[in-house]
Amino acid sequence: MKKNRSLLVIVLLCAFAVVSAQQWIRVNQLGYLSGDRKVAVWLSKQKALINEFKVINELTGEVAFRGRTIENKVPNSAFGAACRLDFSAFAKAGSYRVEAGNAVSPVFRIGDDVYRGAADVPLNYMRQQRCGYNPFLKDSCHRYDGRIIFLPGHENEKISAWGGWHDASDYLKYVTTSANATFQMLFAYQQNPAAFGDQYDANGLPGSNGIPDVLDEAKWGLDWLVRLNPDKDTFFNQIADDRDHASFRLPTTDPVDYGWGSGKERPVYACMGEPQGLRKYKNRSTGLASTVGKYASSFALASEVLAKFYPDFAEKLKQKAADAYQKGVEHPGACQTASCVSPYFYEEDNWVDDMELAATQLYRMTGKEDYLKSAVNYGRMEPVTPWLGADSARHYQWYPFINLGHYFLGGQNNKRISAEFIRNMRSGLERLRDRAGDDPFINGIPFIWCSNNLEVAAATQARLYRTLTGDTAFLDMETALRDWLFGCNPWGKCMIVGLPGYGDYPHHPHSALAQVYHYPITGGLVDGPIYTPIYSSLKGVHLTGDDRYADFQSDRVVYHDDYADYSSNEPTMDGTASLCYYLSSLAGNPADSRLKVDEGGIVRGSVEKKEITLVFTGHEFADGAETIANVLKKHAASGAFFLTGDFYRKYPKIVRMLQQNGNYLGPHSDKHLLYADWSKRDSTLVSREQFAKDLKDNYAAMRQAGLKVPEQLLFLPAYEYYNKEVAGWTTQLGVTLVNYTPGSTSNADYTTPDMKSYRSSDEIFNNILKYESSKGLNGFLLLTHIGTDPRRTDKFYNKLDELMTTLEKRGYRFVSITENIKR
Repeated sequence: MKKNRSLLVIVLLCAFAVVSAQQWIRVNQLGYLSGDRKVAVWLSKQKALINEFKVINELTGEVAFRGRTIENKVPNSAFGAACRLDFSAFAKAGSYRVEAGNAVSPVFRIGDDVYRGAADVPLNYMRQQRCGYNPFLKDSCHRYDGRIIFLPGHENEKISAWGGWHDASDYLKYVTTSANATFQMLFAYQQNPAAFGDQYDANGLPGSNGIPDVLDEAKWGLDWLVRLNPDKDTFFNQIADDRDHASFRLPTTDPVDYGWGSGKERPVYACMGEPQGLRKYKNRSTGLASTVGKYASSFALASEVLAKFYPDFAEKLKQKAADAYQKGVEHPGACQTASCVSPYFYEEDNWVDDMELAATQLYRMTGKEDYLKSAVNYGRMEPVTPWLGADSARHYQWYPFINLGHYFLGGQNNKRISAEFIRNMRSGLERLRDRAGDDPFINGIPFIWCSNNLEVAAATQARLYRTLTGDTAFLDMETALRDWLFGCNPWGKCMIVGLPGYGDYPHHPHSALAQVYHYPITGGLVDGPIYTPIYSSLKGVHLTGDDRYADFQSDRVVYHDDYADYSSNEPTMDGTASLCYYLSSLAGNPADSRLKVDEGGIVRGSVEKKEITLVFTGHEFADGAETIANVLKKHAASGAFFLTGDFYRKYPKIVRMLQQNGNYLGPHSDKHLLYADWSKRDSTLVSREQFAKDLKDNYAAMRQAGLKVPEQLLFLPAYEYYNKEVAGWTTQLGVTLVNYTPGSTSNADYTTPDMKSYRSSDEIFNNILKYESSKGLNGFLLLTHIGTDPRRTDKFYNKLDELMTTLEKRGYRFVSITENIKR
């Protein structure tokens, strides 16, 4: 009996340990700006209380902040307790985790550069969704689009309707979503032009073309819209229909037969302003205004934004915008998408918001007061977008999910108009906040299909309201909505594929490209959490295996990272495009395309200036240290030394001398680990935990050697070799990965005569000067080694003085690495 009692105690203790471990901390895994409201959400399966939390520096393990600003909230049915942990008072840049109770959060960053470049990430998915020429697949699809239907006198006629974007993981194309996506990208650039880079050409292929990538993408959509509006009276609304939902396949090998042959023409639905549907299911269209209004607003805004880059095209769009708007005036009502074999379609019922937005853009384009008056009148017909504060809605019933016309009217110089529409914006936000009630995530979004699109729309409206008024009344809700998208939600799930690269984002999205062909679909915003009853009622939706998020599902709302759940885990093109504005508003310093980046690491500074940084790495040998130090002193130059933990432990006097001389010292892997396979770069050879420990140990060795760790944390990997995954892990730790600039062969100074790759010092010297003569060394990170194997008697550091003197005569200046890669 005693033995059984002991066994029972052990079982109970084990059970208690499991129960007590069921606590989680949710954070924004991408990170927080220094001046942000910074809140984590603590969740527990059991009813429990906490009275303190800690913010831990991830690199040092030290407690950086202790917090007691804790707000208890009402959890959903999946949890017994929830509270918000506010550490807004802590603003120091770095990499951290939050600890409370027995829960530890994922690692996150704080810093003003956290969102730098993020606005360009959704464009990766947009390029991948291109129809016609697809730059991701480097092939063309749907070249036969299409044949006209529902247009009397033109039935079955061929029309050039290629282009645009596939709507989601199917290959349908809709003006409804595409025109909105086009406007969203144009609007994002109009509001925050400096946030976008230029890394791709007009066809979506790598290479700058002097036009911001976001405008290249918007132009792709505009060209398609122009094709679908061949004259002032003809507008088309949709390419293909739900017969498309046949199987997972590549768009370039799409075999679906719509009656004109396998993989041939697809139907092009004309806008007719009346119910459409080829078979049993029909939509409820009542007019044209919702679609032609979207045409008009996109054309009008594009005429302004693209004038600098495509003046003739922009001029053409002015008349098309006016014609489309007039068509909407003449044919009020909603023009819905059409279904065929299933009951699902975009059930857009509102249209005055589209006409309001179009009128504001025509007013901006022409200055005619009649357009402003019309915009106000349309706006008064729908003061608040109806889903705001509602419990539910039909699929895309109130679309677009944000009325940007209110923003433009709220910014008018006419104080009466401005006050009225700012009040409308505020009213919608108040309804949403009221509906959130005591929710720990301040989330009042109705979890209808594509709820993440609503998240982005609400955060955008809050941001725009704050921009117009300076009122921070909704700032807590705004940041909570943003943070939700990056993992501060019940599932701890980032909702944008690949952002951040080290985050817990969807790895099994509903996508043929991802699931069957294993292509990354970085940048795609997935549908997001959905009401449990809706999920349970949809046709064909199911799970393919165990639910990794079972502990967090409630009887109210669910999310699944499973490709078979198209209701919560399918990326959408329009939702993705809508991210561009909000992410661009957080970018801070402009995206800098002057810095060359490879696999996520900076490999060159600006090519606009004749500046070079001398970079030295070291692990075993230090024979060149004194010579290098003296030469740098002679030229009043600051070098950058990236050394392993073993080096710091072995040569503490040398590294202290180098730092005292004003050189930058950083990590190079504690034990000189190889992080990626030489023959397959995307194959990582270490785990995230191993990498983090290695880097932390490297920094610890620096401190043990008596060095001050630099404020700007830079890391150059061992063997000068890494991949995107390692670069992402580096970023997560608040460190910037750098590497040498290739091409000059300077890094071959470690080779010994017995190697096939051996380069003599004279050869390296001449190669550097030859490269400079032909291509220039502007912004170069010129790497050599602080010491080399004794078998190499021909030491390149003995030629360093001559090299620096020669390059200085050619007009180059040697600068610190922090100056060279400064954004």
